[in-house]
Amino acid sequence: MTILTLLDHAAVFVFALTGALVASRAQLDVVGFVFLATLTAVGGGTLRDLLLDRPVFWLEAPSYLGSAGIAALIVYFTAHLLESRLKTLFWLDAAALGSAVAAGVGVAIEAELRWPIVLVMGVATGTFGGLMRDVVANEVPLILRSGELYVTTALAGSLTALIALQFGLALPICLALAALTTFLLRAGSLAFGWNLPRYKPSPPRTF
Repeated sequence: MTILTLLDHAAVFVFALTGALVASRAQLDVVGFVFLATLTAVGGGTLRDLLLDRPVFWLEAPSYLGSAGIAALIVYFTAHLLESRLKTLFWLDAAALGSAVAAGVGVAIEAELRWPIVLVMGVATGTFGGLMRDVVANEVPLILRSGELYVTTALAGSLTALIALQFGLALPICLALAALTTFLLRAGSLAFGWNLPRYKPSPPRTF
């Protein structure tokens, strides 16, 4: 199993857990669990592959769909045991975000694309599945939650991989650094409230 396949599998499974947790909060049936879990799991990678005109990863290996389905069933039967499904959702999403960003970056680097495209692929792969999950479930998208870092963490993780690559580090190490950077920044935002300054409109001038 290659590093990219491993990252895709990790992102699919953990993102599927988050989709199923959202389904549990919406009190959906088991089919709704599987649908929302699968949508979340493959959304970012599908967008990446379509944009790069490469075979869509889960069409090439349907086992990804099986992994998402298993994650959905696990949550369906155990979600009631969690003390806080929302808090668990946030932390699982942070872990999945790191894996997906690294997977997107790795695919773009292996395709020998220019660095702006590498950054876009990292961010898109990491964020699009979660965005689809939240929109379909009529939740406020995590990507837009006020006062938290999200897209910034994906961008920073992607940039970390590119910088590490320039220093001659092996691709697996670069991708591991990308995943770690993304997760740590997102974790810091969740645990300590790290955020970027928000826009504050000034009152209109009177002349």
